[in-house]
Amino acid sequence: MTVPMDRLLRFDTFVVGASNRLAVSAARAVADAPGQAYNPLFIYGGSGLGKTHLVAAIAHRARETQPALRVRFSTGEEVAQQLHLAIASGQPQQFLEEFGAVDLLILDDVQFLTGQKETQSELLRLLNVLLARGQQLVLTSDRQPSEIPDVDQRLLSRLSGGLVVDVGAPDFEMRLAILRNVAGERTADFGDGVLDEVARLPFGNVRELKGALNKITAYQQLDGTAVSAGDVRAVLGVTVAPVAPATPDRIQAIIPNGTDYDGFLADVLLEVEERVEPWRVKLGEAVATYRVEGWNVGVLERAMTLPQAPDVDGLLRAYAAAVDHMRGLEAQAATFDSALRGHAAFRNVEAIPVAQQLLQRAIATALPLPQPSPGFTRAALQIGPENQLAVRAIDAVIENPGAGYNPLFLHGPAGSGKTHLAHAIGNAVKEQFPDKSVACMSARVFAEEYIAAMQEGGVERWRTRYRHADLCIIDDLQLLESKERTQEELFHVFNHFLGRNVQVVLTSTRAPKEMMGLADRLRSRFEGGLVVHLPARARQRLEQLAGRTPGEPDRFFEDREKTMWQWPELGGRLIEEYR
Repeated sequence: MTVPMDRLLRFDTFVVGASNRLAVSAARAVADAPGQAYNPLFIYGGSGLGKTHLVAAIAHRARETQPALRVRFSTGEEVAQQLHLAIASGQPQQFLEEFGAVDLLILDDVQFLTGQKETQSELLRLLNVLLARGQQLVLTSDRQPSEIPDVDQRLLSRLSGGLVVDVGAPDFEMRLAILRNVAGERTADFGDGVLDEVARLPFGNVRELKGALNKITAYQQLDGTAVSAGDVRAVLGVTVAPVAPATPDRIQAIIPNGTDYDGFLADVLLEVEERVEPWRVKLGEAVATYRVEGWNVGVLERAMTLPQAPDVDGLLRAYAAAVDHMRGLEAQAATFDSALRGHAAFRNVEAIPVAQQLLQRAIATALPLPQPSPGFTRAALQIGPENQLAVRAIDAVIENPGAGYNPLFLHGPAGSGKTHLAHAIGNAVKEQFPDKSVACMSARVFAEEYIAAMQEGGVERWRTRYRHADLCIIDDLQLLESKERTQEELFHVFNHFLGRNVQVVLTSTRAPKEMMGLADRLRSRFEGGLVVHLPARARQRLEQLAGRTPGEPDRFFEDREKTMWQWPELGGRLIEEYR
């Protein structure tokens, strides 16, 4: 069973309320009798409302009641990646066999298949095989099937052919029950009325709710002071954005009649039966053509020895796609190291991992990750009442990156010291863990690099560069507001990092819930970590300091937000003056 999920994601830890009762009932029915109740089961709803928890509970329950059941849990993005590798290696049938050899298949976040026609075609084949055999399929998305753009109509019909049900935002009672459950799991103690007061704040999803509890817990642990019910709003911030209350009547079930489960695979097999020998001729012509161009054609030659005809057109399309992919990898690698042009690995579609390693090595050598400013160190931090909580939080992160407060989100006005704190984490981690790869940049740089990568056709190279980081710090996140494409890339990078337990540190002038130009799925994930507010600091004017300091500053640099001097007479102390 492939279920990379927390064992706590079970039915008995899932709080049931008016906004999710129908979805939970359907999920329990599927878990108890896979393939016999609602097939497929499609659960949709906004980010952070418990879809992943619910489908993980299906997997755990089904495996417990039927130990021999073959269960696989994957995501839409993972399916796309694995299919891409299968096509690149000339083995699309292997993908179908691997995912089809299950009794219960769960695909999370299938909305990421938008626009991927080839992936959708293979997924359609897979659905047809599973449903024809009576194997259970469960899917989740942030929207219902009819609202996912650029989806093949045949695939849309299959997705909508069972039970489609949504989950909504939690009401007060659900929020309070969730908070009590989480507090119980963590054996955390809170004063009378504290959880009730948190539940009264209309958080729109469970991640934000847990993020609020994280902040109160961190405040008590790091500050050593118990939070009272009257302190809750002050600790969380009085400007919590109002969210519309849950509306139970928006839950709906869509069960179309007359669903046709005869699929694409049967059509392909029928066509193949009508022409037995000509397929060998077609494959032989392709082998001769590709061999002249220097390509390894082993996969095509093996197909020619099969006793029965494969899907020849599909195989040749997949092989051609793999050839194009390898050419792209070679072109990318050659831009960083010309010696890699013509390397044998780039002429073998079955050597994709080797080619990717060559590319990654070339990128790492030619494009080192942006680094934190060496002047912003932990030792140089000036600690006062306004930043004690933040300093204790960064010390916990430095001691064990990725294990505690992840993500750590620092927000405050210009001059509050959030940039110094974030860069101090990067410098301290580099010193304490020399083998860790640190990436530290402003959101402006992140966006500009992505746009440049799009212009140059090097987006995959850009992704590869950052996905190998062991610590990622992004400063001034508010600069990404309303930049939808860049936010989408950040979403995928962020999920990749959390999947590897990579520490993420973010700063902004505003809290996530106050950033209206930030996608909900990003906002809820950031709120799910530790969000720390830094108030404005009282600073001495540089003119006053310069008046009593002899000599001129020996270093001066500026950008659009800040002007900085380093004064040798003050022992290298770095002083910032924000305009």
